[in-house]
Amino acid sequence: MLLSQITDGGGTIHVVARNGRTARVVEGARSVYSLAQKAARSGVGIAEFVERLGFGEAVDLEAAAKDGRLVSPIAHPDPAHLHLTGTGLTHLGSASTRDAMHKKLDEAGETALTDSMKMFRMGLEGGKPANGGVGVQPEWFYKGNGDMVVAPGAALVSPSFAEDGGEEPEIAGIYVIGDDGTPLRVGFALSNEFSDHVTERVNYLYLAHSKLRNASFGPEILVGALPEDVRGTSRILRGGAVIWEKPFLSGEANMSHTIANLEHHHFKYDVFRRPGDVHIHMFGTATLSFADGVKVAPGDVFEIAAPDFGLPLRNPLAVAQEARVLVKAL
Repeated sequence: MLLSQITDGGGTIHVVARNGRTARVVEGARSVYSLAQKAARSGVGIAEFVERLGFGEAVDLEAAAKDGRLVSPIAHPDPAHLHLTGTGLTHLGSASTRDAMHKKLDEAGETALTDSMKMFRMGLEGGKPANGGVGVQPEWFYKGNGDMVVAPGAALVSPSFAEDGGEEPEIAGIYVIGDDGTPLRVGFALSNEFSDHVTERVNYLYLAHSKLRNASFGPEILVGALPEDVRGTSRILRGGAVIWEKPFLSGEANMSHTIANLEHHHFKYDVFRRPGDVHIHMFGTATLSFADGVKVAPGDVFEIAAPDFGLPLRNPLAVAQEARVLVKAL
């Protein structure tokens, strides 16, 4: 089952569910967030809860996308209670991309093992513990709260001070924290973990700065287990023409960590188990246009698509106007 959210002409949000090609409004559902909460309190899975509610009119999701009526497939009424986070160096092949950005030479002139390669090797050796145990912790980063979320179709805005704004095609886990503090996975979605790779390349300690950017996810949430082998395509379009295209792989068959291990190391912190909060946690990628020397420009459109996840995620690039922040003494 795929879940999404659209607006009607009056701005009211409707939850849409589809199995296969047929998409229909979910009767009585005000939002995916409230739907998830009610499903949890009823003690049934969200797919079963949707089936119990029943379905209304058919929806043309492609037309809704063209009309700009798609919104993020989940949100929190208070954006401060939605958390955007992620993990890196989790995919087979991702280390080579990152290492090329951070490569150094030791005093003897021989290639050193960078921190990125060390972290990647730790994941290879301990990211998939036997019998569902706890493995090595991954690289982790914070991207912001719900104010940083950009709806499918809307512009990813690069700050005026940014050195770059590039796509990262990823799978994100979508979570709501239950009344008792239990993290509840709603499902998985495509995501664009938009980042500033030029700033990151200056010094690895700038990683935190480079990640404080917009992100987009959806348009649809895949309810249920993540496929073992996810195969998709990441593209950049300029003036309607493709200027860069590359396949991306995800799913545990293409990762050095299990999803369960990544989830454990995020939700092990008490602050991330606050009842009612929403978490969008991005699992990493091995595919970047930046690594291929692509320089994006305002108006370029990022497109991330994978058959299991319904509609592609498309977002144009924009750059914010310069604005200086002044701190005033009280």
